[in-house]
Amino acid sequence: MYPDPKRVRDNRLMVRFDDYEYALITALANYQGACAATLIREMVMREAAEALMPACNVAHEHG
Repeated sequence: MYPDPKRVRDNRLMVRFDDYEYALITALANYQGACAATLIREMVMREAAEALMPACNVAHEHG
């Protein structure tokens, strides 16, 4: 079914938001026509990738 079974998204994390944060995320997801969970996952993965490559970020800013 999957070429790499480790790519199956089977791991969960619990994240809690207050009413204002939840409203912001929901509004953004609705605006983009996306599921809130998908939006949060994409945002987290983008931040994680940036955190792992600080040298690349500096090179792009000055290049």
